[in-house]
Amino acid sequence: MFDYLIVGAGFAGSVLAERLANGSGKSVLICDKRPHIGGNAYDCYNDEGILIHKYGPHIFHTNSADVFDYLSTFTEWREYQHRVLACVDGMMVPIPINLNTINKLYGLNLNSLEVKEFFDRVREKREPLQTSEDVVVNAVGRELYEKFFRGYTRKQWGLDPSELDKSVTARIPTRTNTDDRYFTDSFQAMPKDGYTAMFKRMLDHPLIEVRTGVDFREIRDEVEADHIIYSGPIDEYFDFRFGKLPYRSLKFDHRTLNEERHQPVGTVNYPSPDVPYTRISEYKHLTGQQAPVTTITYEYPSAEGDPYYPIPRPENQALFKRYEALADETEGVTFVGRLATYRYYNMDQIVGQALATFRRMQDRLGAREETALAAE
Repeated sequence: MFDYLIVGAGFAGSVLAERLANGSGKSVLICDKRPHIGGNAYDCYNDEGILIHKYGPHIFHTNSADVFDYLSTFTEWREYQHRVLACVDGMMVPIPINLNTINKLYGLNLNSLEVKEFFDRVREKREPLQTSEDVVVNAVGRELYEKFFRGYTRKQWGLDPSELDKSVTARIPTRTNTDDRYFTDSFQAMPKDGYTAMFKRMLDHPLIEVRTGVDFREIRDEVEADHIIYSGPIDEYFDFRFGKLPYRSLKFDHRTLNEERHQPVGTVNYPSPDVPYTRISEYKHLTGQQAPVTTITYEYPSAEGDPYYPIPRPENQALFKRYEALADETEGVTFVGRLATYRYYNMDQIVGQALATFRRMQDRLGAREETALAAE
């Protein structure tokens, strides 16, 4: 008998398990169908001793001091600011597009004011901005859209940017200065001992029982719990009653090379449609490890496999809304996290969502106790 059964041991489930046990004294069973905790952020040492991210690179960044302070309870940090290059026209140039990108790509020597004027000349004004294509050509014009975005997006999503919601490319800025950091958040760092070590500390509590390699559907009738917190795919919870929600997946090819360093930055993007993978990442940039060998990962987008990215199209959102309405009518279950809400979130956003969910649970519990006392 547990107070809570939590499905999914990624960020959403693990944060809620920790808060309920440590913050409320509740007993928790947390389960995950994968053979490990940490969800997609799971990392481990490979046979050569390199700390790798099994499901592709996860770079922590946030503007929330509350989220950063909370996670700092379970990890020390290694400061790290992620940089990305794109292989375009046989050159490695910074992405997001900035002043140096334009100068190197076109052999120019523009300053910040002049590059702004350059963008103003080449952009194609779109109003309103509805698709991912609209966002990019409105900012940098057709040629840069073709060079940097169209091929990459078609590979990543299996759809042309003109078929995708504006949110896909709206997250990538265009800069008129030389700032080549991929993120500009106030807090940018990697867990010093890795994500898995952080999750282990988070779940190390006598009131928390962890079961991995266990499918929720196999134990849901065997485990007694007052409340379920579900962070898995919402359509799966309801046995795909209205059909499956579409996702894009990824395939990872991890390779260890007999060299100290393979590429100049953590990630290199390959926008060309002639290259089958979207990017190559090298983990030693992220972790700061010193070793005579290095491990890189090729990422291949896929229509089949684990659900990673909800596909942002109106018909998919309409299908999710049907499941959301069903979830709202389901008593005794709280749906939280990326898969349960069919939205793409950064890691810090999931942590913030889980902390907010815990506070709401506390408020409801307090209100019920006050009502019970008043009735007495």
